Amino acid sequence: MTQNTPLSQRPLHEAVLRVQSAAQLRARGVTAAQTATQCLPGGPWQQLLPSVYLLHPGSPTNDDRVRGALLYAGRPPVGARRTVPAQPGPGYGEAMVTGLAALALYGFTSAPPMIALHRIDVLVPRTRRLRSTRFVQVTRAADLPRPQRRLGVPLAPVERALADAVASLTDASTVRRILTEAVRGGHCEPASVVRELNAAKLLGRAHVVDAVDALLIEGRAVAEGRLYEMVRAHGLPQPLWNVELSLPGGGFLGGVDAYWPEQAVALELGTRSPREEHVAFAAEREHLERLGVTVVRVTPKHLRDSAAQLSVVLRTAMMAAEDREPAAYVVVLPR
Repeated sequence: MTQNTPLSQRPLHEAVLRVQSAAQLRARGVTAAQTATQCLPGGPWQQLLPSVYLLHPGSPTNDDRVRGALLYAGRPPVGARRTVPAQPGPGYGEAMVTGLAALALYGFTSAPPMIALHRIDVLVPRTRRLRSTRFVQVTRAADLPRPQRRLGVPLAPVERALADAVASLTDASTVRRILTEAVRGGHCEPASVVRELNAAKLLGRAHVVDAVDALLIEGRAVAEGRLYEMVRAHGLPQPLWNVELSLPGGGFLGGVDAYWPEQAVALELGTRSPREEHVAFAAEREHLERLGVTVVRVTPKHLRDSAAQLSVVLRTAMMAAEDREPAAYVVVLPR
């Protein structure tokens, strides 16, 4: 394996053996003096990071750098190192990889490959007094998210990794590409990305706002594609797609993504902002249901994860139309 080799498609067993923290070496009976001797010029070991050692004389691989970054960031606070013995396990503590490095490990093609990254971002608790050093960039969080594990590596959830990556990027096209891939690749939903970007106070940056607009458009297109496929795959009657409903006199009732006029069943995709969802959709739904139109609202996540369940809900709503009073006449126009 060379430094140019991508992260191997297996847990980092080799890197675990090659990269050790000072505490792990002590637990194996290797004294500090012995470690220092091994790391002398021309010796078989080298210091990769503070209190982290590469037990190999060659250049560190990508696996080595990831393992080393996590060991450095996950080591216990200074006051606890002499009193707390090395714990079993990888020794990462609460540390997790985030930012562009995490996206590369998730398989994002729009993120630079690990080989091209000059730094690895690691997320740690805000209370940790830990400096960024060499190729490790320390990012702190008041509330750490639950990590996802890929090939044995703890990674920040995609939404958090995206926010940390965007915070370091100034190129608008790169920001747009990684946000678009997050949705197109099924990694996460647009709304959750926007929430994370807002929490990171990134929505005030012009190039981020433009990328978010593109993200929402992409998210809606993906959700609509899933909706078309759900109707086809589960044998539902073909609806009228993307229409506006109004009263015969011209009173606007709202736009829906699918409408079955014979059964007076409408479906609305939840792709608007949280405030629009709460205010606009609630008002439209109440008005339509007073007229006898059954309105089903579905989020893109629900559509992605539970298409079969949604098809049953829609089919049940259509069957129930036979047992209720006919709905009021509404005008249907293309949206």
